[in-house]
Amino acid sequence: MKKIKFPTAQTILLLIAAFVAVLTFIVPAGKYDTLSYDKSQNIFTKTTPKENYSLAATQRTLDSLQIKIPLEKFTNGDIWKPISIPNTYQKLEAKPQGILAFIKSPIKGIIEAADIIFLVLFIGGLIGIMNHTGAFDAGIAWLSVVLKGREYWLIISVTFLIAIGGTTFGLAEETIAFYPILIPIFLAAQYDALVPLASIYIGSSVGTMCSTTNPFSSIIASDAAGINWTAGFNFRLIMLLCCTIICLIYILRYAKRVKKDVKASIIYEQKSEIESLFGNTTNVTVKLNNQLRFILVIFILCFIVMIYGVSQLDWWFVEMTSVFLVGSIFIGIIANIKELTFVDLFVKGASDLLSVALIIGIARGVTVLMEDGLISDTMLYYTSNFTNGMNKGLFTNAMLFVYAGLSFFIPSSSGMAVLTMPIMAPLADGVGLDREVVVNTYQYGMGLFAFINPTGLILASLAIVKVGFDKWLKFVTPLLIILTLFTMLMLTFLVYM
Repeated sequence: MKKIKFPTAQTILLLIAAFVAVLTFIVPAGKYDTLSYDKSQNIFTKTTPKENYSLAATQRTLDSLQIKIPLEKFTNGDIWKPISIPNTYQKLEAKPQGILAFIKSPIKGIIEAADIIFLVLFIGGLIGIMNHTGAFDAGIAWLSVVLKGREYWLIISVTFLIAIGGTTFGLAEETIAFYPILIPIFLAAQYDALVPLASIYIGSSVGTMCSTTNPFSSIIASDAAGINWTAGFNFRLIMLLCCTIICLIYILRYAKRVKKDVKASIIYEQKSEIESLFGNTTNVTVKLNNQLRFILVIFILCFIVMIYGVSQLDWWFVEMTSVFLVGSIFIGIIANIKELTFVDLFVKGASDLLSVALIIGIARGVTVLMEDGLISDTMLYYTSNFTNGMNKGLFTNAMLFVYAGLSFFIPSSSGMAVLTMPIMAPLADGVGLDREVVVNTYQYGMGLFAFINPTGLILASLAIVKVGFDKWLKFVTPLLIILTLFTMLMLTFLVYM
């Protein structure tokens, strides 16, 4: 009997899109009114399903709408997205998304996700140029000699540094750039491709899950909840340290098994395929000369500049993509690559990541179906009612799973914060808890589900490494169970201490 293969990432997402389209026929359509701030005119705009209103940008306006957020959170730019207005949910005429909407959804998703798609393609172009220069091979050969016997430091340093990026400024989509660079290095250290995948993706996930100063998560959620972002900071810092250590121990134990016995790898049958894809790292003969060192310095500077720009200069995808384009051109000049060859290499490198770009677009298309079908706010309305009358411990843990479930439909952390916090945060008042508890459950619920959320970044990350979703689930499920139980224990301790 022929073995049934697990479907590809694209097929999984299309099946999810079909499921969401069916939901729009079943789940009632509904919408909360929203409030946004117009800085140019210094007014609020209240948006309802029927019309828009201009309101005075005053604290009295916010109080009248039962929005317990200081006015300065809007005027100084802390809250820049429309927020949901409490107690304004109303059912609307159903907008079921039929076959035509389902067919259009990947196209709409690709258009909406054009910014990150272009970033991925330009990173692919840069990788194509780098591969041609031989700088990667030479650098990997040098690093494998330097780290011989101490390869585990690769896992510790990469996971820890990316977790720091996740907790401070929300390093997530940007990590897609790291896979083609780091995977050959880990393979040269005799690990399988799951180890660098875990170090990068889990590092980012645990960092954003335990956000401390992340403006797209902890800060915007605290602002939307009407509290100072420093509330609960110490608890989040403890969670960051504990969860990162748990993840590191888990990855290191798996890596040690694989290094000791290559057949212990979950993806052992793909060993030859992955090595051919990222280069055979066991027979590298390129010498690291001064020209190649200079090329590697320019390459590394691209990432340093990108991280600095995102964290300090409010850069986003256009600026990040520009950095990789300029870096590619500089490297092409240093390596004396002819113009026609440069263009061919860049286009081929970009085409190698085209499947990743399509996955990102299809995933965004799922969100488009939910928004067009008007079911996202309905999910929020019913889940907020679900927690009524619960005691402290049950409420806190229920909110953890509520946010995990909602993140399937709203995978954006900032989008989740502004849509849900004005609705969810007041629920804490009713059970005698500080609102920071809801901010925490929002972060941990979204963060935990991000480990396996097919509408998030995991499928795009797996596509780069050519690892199936089923293999990832086999690898990460025990860790996810451990982290979930630990988080529930810590949250229970927090509300009763």
